[in-house]
Formats: sequence, C-alpha cells, structure tokens
Amino acid sequence: MKIALLFSSKQGMAKSLMRFPHEEKIEEGEEPPPDLLAECDSDETIKAVQQALQKYHQVIPIESDEQAYLRLLEERPDLVFNIAERLFGPNRESHIPTICEVLNIPYTGSDPLTLGICLDKSRAKEILSYYGIPNPKFWVVEDDEEIPADITFPAIVKPLYEGSSKGIKNNSVVESLDELKFKIAEIKKLYNQPAIVERFLTGREFTVGVLGNYPELEILPIVEIDHSQLPPGAKPIYSYEAKWVWDTPDKPLEIFRCPAEISAELQNKIESVVKETCRILRIKDWARIDLRLDENGEPNVLEINPLPGILPNPEDNSCLPKAARAAGYSYDQLINRVVFEACKRYGLPLDFEENYFLSAHNLRRIGGADGN
Repeated sequence: MKIALLFSSKQGMAKSLMRFPHEEKIEEGEEPPPDLLAECDSDETIKAVQQALQKYHQVIPIESDEQAYLRLLEERPDLVFNIAERLFGPNRESHIPTICEVLNIPYTGSDPLTLGICLDKSRAKEILSYYGIPNPKFWVVEDDEEIPADITFPAIVKPLYEGSSKGIKNNSVVESLDELKFKIAEIKKLYNQPAIVERFLTGREFTVGVLGNYPELEILPIVEIDHSQLPPGAKPIYSYEAKWVWDTPDKPLEIFRCPAEISAELQNKIESVVKETCRILRIKDWARIDLRLDENGEPNVLEINPLPGILPNPEDNSCLPKAARAAGYSYDQLINRVVFEACKRYGLPLDFEENYFLSAHNLRRIGGADGN
C-alpha cells in the first residue's frame, strides 16, 4: 500500500510562517508565545512513524504546508496517515482531512467536523452536556471587561482552541477576579482568541487512550497524572511547565502512573464515559481523552484529543504510547494498528500478517499464551 505521511514539523511550520505571516501579527519588540510550535511534530516522531509504516508499506513523507494539496494530487496515495496539526485557527486540524476529502483519498483518524469540534473546547462541551456526559461547568469569555457574574473560584483558564497545554500555565488556576482578568488578557494578547473558563475540579486526573471504532473500541490501560510529583507549590495541573519545562531528559518528571491504581468500579465508570464520548463525537481510529474526578468522585471529561501525541521514546511522557506499551503493543504496532482500523473503515485491503495486532491485553482476553 502507498501511504502518505502528513505531518506538521517544527521546522516546516516555522518556514511556512515566514513565507505567509499569519494575521495575528506580533507587535514590534514583542516575542511570539514560547509554546507557538508546541503542537508540531519533532523530527524524532516523524522518523519513528515513517519507519513503523515502512514495515508494511511504501511511505511518502509530506509536510502539511501550502504545497500539501499539490503533493497529494501528484502522488495519489492509497491512504493518508494524518498527524498534521498545523498552526493557526480553530479548524487547523481539519485542513489535511478536508484536502483528502476533496481529492477522495482515504485518511486515518477523525473527520474534519469532529476534529474542529474537539479543538474548540466549548463546542465539544456543549455537545457532551446535551448528551449528559459529565464535564466541568464553563464560560467562554471574549474580553476581560465582559466576565460573567456567576463565575466561581477556583477556576481554570485556557485558550479556547489550543492543545498540547498551550496557554495552560501554572498560573492558569485562578482564585480571584484580578487573577482571572490577568489570564484572560494574557490569552487574548498571546493567542488572539477567547478564553474558556472552567470550574476547577480538585480530584484525581486521568488520561485514557482509545483504539478502534465504536462499538469495537479497545480502551487502553488508564494513565493517572500524579500531581504529587510536581515541584513544591505547583498547582495540581498538567501545565505547559510540567510538560516542557520541569520534565527534562536529565531530570524526568515521573508524573504518570500506568496502569492507574483504581478500583474496578471507578475503572468501569471511566471506561463508560470514554466509550460514550467516542460514540457521541464520532471519534475514528484512535484518540486520547482527559478526565478528572469531581468532588463526588465522578469522572468528568476535560478534553478530547482525536490527534493524540505519539512521542516514540519510552522515556518521554507521552501518554498514548505509554498506555499502548502497558497493553502489550510496541510503538510500531500502535502506528500500524491505526492503519489497520482505517483500512477496515474504508474497506481497503489489509496487508498485515495474522495476529500482528494481538497485544498482550488481547491475548489474555482470548485465553492466549499470555493468559496465565
């Protein structure tokens, strides 16, 4: 099979930005947000995904820049493996899947509508709320002069449509009106978008990897984010500092616990919420869903990540690969499992050796060799 790997590399997106400056121009003397390229793919990740795909397929790497349409038109791959997140706008993760649909090229992952909804946190929460899926009460605030009177503290303030903890810093948990105004103004200045303000939940935090398509979903071992591992005085959130500043190769932040040590009852509750979220939002092939317990111990959905991070190094804090390894998958198996699921959806030929995707979890489930 001929697969085009579509990615947004840090270097490629930086070059694209120089060629076509975005409308959110930085004032003279000001610095761009330090996390501007946080969602872009590292060279290590791009190489690892390409090598995994090359085990079974011919792979064509394509940067998701302004030439991507022409490259796809010229190459006409059988399938696009999409990890492209682009840089700007609430629909940036939908750009490549939309191009694929224009060209009638199958692609991995969720469709443009689902990607756009999940990136715009308020739209995702509105839909989940309609279907009774628990999530924290929220407010969308365009300007620090228009703050709703019913906002309660503590609250957490985020950019409305960013990922990879962009804009979520240690001071994003606010305890007063003055702190709230500061954060809203900061988000408006740095990201030129509204802020979403949520009631801050103080319970345990989890993230859950999902493979497959409803109703045939595989819920990977649940990952707990252990806030006790954060530096003294840090707010109990998985912030930009926790992801990219405090967690360093020479001093890794041992913040993940996988599988999470939780009761069977809580595990069932979390998995039920995750499955319903995937069904309602029509998630395809893979995803990672972040949740936190409220004061009653009930799991609430924080965010949905239909294009999950996939850093290949086991020493890196990348939740989906970590959960997949706990389930018995190698990194290569994880990547090709996504291809497998997409091929099943589209009715494409499956050129994989038998039982390639029988992880240790599945072997135990069907009573295989690892079932003791």
